[in-house]
Amino acid sequence: MLNCNQLKSSASPNIHNHVCSCCSMSRRSFLGAAAACTAALTTGCASLQSLHTTPKANEEIDLASFRPRPQVRVMSVIARQKPPYWLGWPGTSYNVEGERARYTQAIADAGRRIGVEIVQEGEPLEEKAAIAAFVNKVQAEKPDAVVVTLQHMQSWGTASEIAKTGVPTIVFAPVGTAFTGHINSLAFQPGVHVISSLEIPAVEQALRMVRAKRQLEATKMLVIQGSERKEGKFGLVNLQYVPRATFEEMFARTPAGEEAQWVAHQRFREARKIVEPTKEDGLNAARSYIAAKQLLKNESCNALTTDCLGMVSQKKVPTPPCLGASIFQDHGVTYGCEAAVGPAVSLMLTSYLFDRPGFMNDPVPETAKNVLIASHCVSGTRIYGLDRPKEHAPYILRSHSESNLGVSTQVLWPVEQPVTLVQFFKPDALYLDTGTVAGNVNTPPAGGCRTSVEIRMDEVEDSRDVLGFHQVVFLGNHRREVEAFCQMYGINVVHSPRTHEETVKPASKPART
Repeated sequence: MLNCNQLKSSASPNIHNHVCSCCSMSRRSFLGAAAACTAALTTGCASLQSLHTTPKANEEIDLASFRPRPQVRVMSVIARQKPPYWLGWPGTSYNVEGERARYTQAIADAGRRIGVEIVQEGEPLEEKAAIAAFVNKVQAEKPDAVVVTLQHMQSWGTASEIAKTGVPTIVFAPVGTAFTGHINSLAFQPGVHVISSLEIPAVEQALRMVRAKRQLEATKMLVIQGSERKEGKFGLVNLQYVPRATFEEMFARTPAGEEAQWVAHQRFREARKIVEPTKEDGLNAARSYIAAKQLLKNESCNALTTDCLGMVSQKKVPTPPCLGASIFQDHGVTYGCEAAVGPAVSLMLTSYLFDRPGFMNDPVPETAKNVLIASHCVSGTRIYGLDRPKEHAPYILRSHSESNLGVSTQVLWPVEQPVTLVQFFKPDALYLDTGTVAGNVNTPPAGGCRTSVEIRMDEVEDSRDVLGFHQVVFLGNHRREVEAFCQMYGINVVHSPRTHEETVKPASKPART
């Protein structure tokens, strides 16, 4: 919280001398107090008064409004034999109608939670005529997906007929409706996802897959790079390229006004510690964040990636965008580094598919410990999930390491927690691996970027063999869910080799002499 004495004490170099790390003031209270204090001061504050200029109400842009929310329509149907059942799984003790009602409600609730419209077929599919009519209906209406819930082991043929429509098909087979042979008849087919389980969250995650695909299709990503304005595409995502100078000019026009003051206050208040950044760094970082929002609005885009290193190295802006990018990620809006399109789409995938921010990074093998260090100056803090806004990973505010400018977040990832690494290296292909957080690396004594996370890799014996660059790390072991998404939508998955020998071609035999 800023008070009069702190505002007057502008000689203090670091902003943590101006911002209380434990205050819980509301935005309105903060701005009112700061404005009143500024007006009361008669000396030493001329340069600060402009920081409290009240913008017009319509000047602020809601960051969350950029996250695409396309209409997603999924048809849901029960497939079974005509009751009553006798001498066949799920068994005569199985409450057919009771379980039908329970699963129908559970799937509807899951759709509601994640913003997917569930259209439930009124009657179960029991007879050939009803099955044929439903297949024709799917072909005519072309929903985004179909969920087929099985209530009898002899109903796998119905699921197969629906899958043949070419519409993505989720088969939910509660335990008691399948053996391995039944499942394998469909489980590895493109466009199909089979769940043999009693776990309803698995069905909800499958619905997220459908939603994520539609969100990717609905996303237009702003690529701020070079000097040319053009359009492009990367997989499902549309791209809008604009000259780098567009951002530089927008930053120059963005004042350190009320919103900038509040953004800096909030992020500095919640930091565990503040090391290099000054008050001016905080305000410039907030201006960069606001400028990025304005550009997204101007260009009607949903996400962005910028040539940040170019702007900083050529001293076109006084701050890297690291803090703003972290805030974007925490609100489910992709902000990628270095105008790297594939990695930015990888960030987008983790956000849309799992509702949690990812961490785009440079991979550094640590050979003494045999761990991979994921290192970059931008990481979201809501790594546990966007739906848990009050729970974020602890972070330290640092400068951008390479330039020692601005504000970046050193996010401390939870040790011994599983993580997933994913990176689109082509529009239709991605690297996928998993591991466990082994520790967090400080700079100094290390060089490199501020957030540096040690990862003990799964199924990769040597950290030097991990594939990719600018991989995206996110919390949780989600290997199977990412594989399921890729199978559903025709994306090739490549895992890092288990042993180094798998990557080395055998030496050719020497020629006989």
